[in-house]
Amino acid sequence: MTTGSAPGVRPAPASPGPAPRPRLAYIDNLRILLTVLVVLHHCAVTYGNIPAWFYTEPAQDPSGVALDLLVIFNQAFFMGFFFLISGFFTPGSADRKGARPFLLDRLVRLGIPLLLFVLLMRPLLTYGIYTELAADELPYWLFYIFSWDAGPMWFVEVLLVFCLAHLLIRRFRAPREARIAERRTGRMPGPAAVLGFTAGLIALTFLWRLLVPTGTYWPVVGLPTPYFLPQYALMFTAGALAFRRGWFDSVPRAAGWGGLAMAVFATAVLFPVSGGAGVLPGAWGSLSGAAFESVFAVGAVLFLLWLFQRFFDRQGPFARFLSANAFAVYFLHSLVLVGIGHALSGWEAPAAAKFGAMAVLALPLCWGAAHLMRALPLAKRVF
Repeated sequence: MTTGSAPGVRPAPASPGPAPRPRLAYIDNLRILLTVLVVLHHCAVTYGNIPAWFYTEPAQDPSGVALDLLVIFNQAFFMGFFFLISGFFTPGSADRKGARPFLLDRLVRLGIPLLLFVLLMRPLLTYGIYTELAADELPYWLFYIFSWDAGPMWFVEVLLVFCLAHLLIRRFRAPREARIAERRTGRMPGPAAVLGFTAGLIALTFLWRLLVPTGTYWPVVGLPTPYFLPQYALMFTAGALAFRRGWFDSVPRAAGWGGLAMAVFATAVLFPVSGGAGVLPGAWGSLSGAAFESVFAVGAVLFLLWLFQRFFDRQGPFARFLSANAFAVYFLHSLVLVGIGHALSGWEAPAAAKFGAMAVLALPLCWGAAHLMRALPLAKRVF
């Protein structure tokens, strides 16, 4: 992925207005890591006990539990982290381009991949489900309409909404450059602010889940995790504020180790109390699950920001290759995984073994396919 937001949101070439920020290699590298986690997440869903994917083989042995844990801990933070990075790069891009060009750019970089996925890739991905479950009951075109969703591209769908919201807020509260400079501290908020943000995230998530319980799916829109929307919105907002106030200029070591302590506490204490991240019934299950996910997410994000800024703030040719193609990987990976799943379907093996084989095959195939796709005319304009 090129330095910028989560998939599809990258700094544009220089144009009239504020100069673009220098490339941040550690964020490029974080986005590579997060894209790898997306691929591994869906490998784990394929062979675990959470069958929310285009092709699944539910686990028939205890190793599937380990895959479920990977999915739960991944889900607790990784998409929120994508939204944080997206929020960080959104204000600068909007400032450089202006509202209308920025919106047009988002429609190209986010809207076109969304349409391509829904119109071209999704028919291929869902045909196997149709032949297994509905071929005798209705024609494929009707099944396709009734089962309409955005698949993993729900992310760019939600990101488009957040970008529109940012433009509206910017229009009515556009601060002068002098006021922005006055508020720019160049340092991260202290422990009290971090704990306050985490407590607010827990409270908002808990209240939201009284209306949208854990496990809810929104059809048509295709949002598989609407119960995480408070985290996505607050992380995007925190990223935009971090850009304005320079919070990521230098992530202190104390923030990194404090974040690691939060993640360990969430894993060792809050996760068992939640009965496995909110699977307990009623208000207690919702509150304990929200507490685990929020504390773990904030802690993991702080630790990884510090770790990558401190130790992984450079790129060689291979890392630049991974960065450049990562959004295309996000776009293509579902097709690659479903193909591998069908290819391995005749192999009788433990769930963890099939997960490992799929992961080993999928990562190079995804990046190779992404590189080939981006070689097509005009593809780099979008991906």
